[in-house]
Amino acid sequence: MVEKYTIRTDLAMEQKERFESDHVEVSGVVLEEEYDEEREIKITTVRIETENGAKMMGKPVGTYLTLEVPDMASADDGYHREISETLAGFLEKYVENEETKKEHSKEKGCSILTVGLGNREVTPDALGPYVVDQLNITRHMVQEYGRYGVEEESRIVSAIVPGVMAQTGMETAEIVQGVVKETKPDMILVIDALAARSSKRLNRTIQISDAGIHPGAGVGNHRSVITKETMGIPVIAIGVPTVVDAATIVNDTMENFIAALETSENLKGVGVVLQGYNSAEKYELVKELIAPHLNGMFVTPKDIDETIRRISYTVSEALNLLFSGKAGESEKKEETA
Repeated sequence: MVEKYTIRTDLAMEQKERFESDHVEVSGVVLEEEYDEEREIKITTVRIETENGAKMMGKPVGTYLTLEVPDMASADDGYHREISETLAGFLEKYVENEETKKEHSKEKGCSILTVGLGNREVTPDALGPYVVDQLNITRHMVQEYGRYGVEEESRIVSAIVPGVMAQTGMETAEIVQGVVKETKPDMILVIDALAARSSKRLNRTIQISDAGIHPGAGVGNHRSVITKETMGIPVIAIGVPTVVDAATIVNDTMENFIAALETSENLKGVGVVLQGYNSAEKYELVKELIAPHLNGMFVTPKDIDETIRRISYTVSEALNLLFSGKAGESEKKEETA
């Protein structure tokens, strides 16, 4: 059953959508949706609560929160600031929750290790390194001058861009484990580029998860996981889908083709036959029929260079708000106004 619904995506909401499209109920998985009309952001929360749900979904137990922002790829700086504030607000809840568990107060400051996953030399995979480049790092200042070196409510921030195995010869998880052992942060925040099932979500979606991350899983390149179990401290993952596989594009085209056939009197029968396949079966059919050299191909938009720079700034701005202790201030001002 699980293999039947295996698709190349890192987004938990897309996994859940595939089951729903075939009217399959997954026990132990809860989906909630809401819409921020003012900022035009759709917020979807997928909670995987049981091991059975995790097995069916192909993802570990945890909460996966997704922000769908149709205009995130646009060049509107004001709107990007709103996205940053919204993202920072959600991240604040995760961090405050962990601070409470560890009995940390904002006065003492939570120590956060930020990890920018990906290959800086490959633009669709460079989101993590680009975000880290723009962060306000404070750990060295606190070590040198104490808490007087930073603002009172600021969190202690360190960062690393570990590269990829082809560059270092080491698993990313091994590098991060070594850094955690030496620097002893309270939690890890990981940023990575993801793969999506739907092309409409490319560069328009942000996923936050407290279940850690499986680098390369969406493109079939499985590496050692970075999770609370492997690192010994909480791991929060932030990802933006930047690629989609070629079979997905062909599959979406076939869906449109089937819809067109159903409107034709002469070819309607063919459309009915193809419509009898469920979503997973159509996807597997496409993978079998597609040219072999295209089966492992992943596609990204042509303006990916500019888009990655813009989105990396949006994410880094959210993190800087989080690290400074100012996340959620705009919402508080609105409530008191």
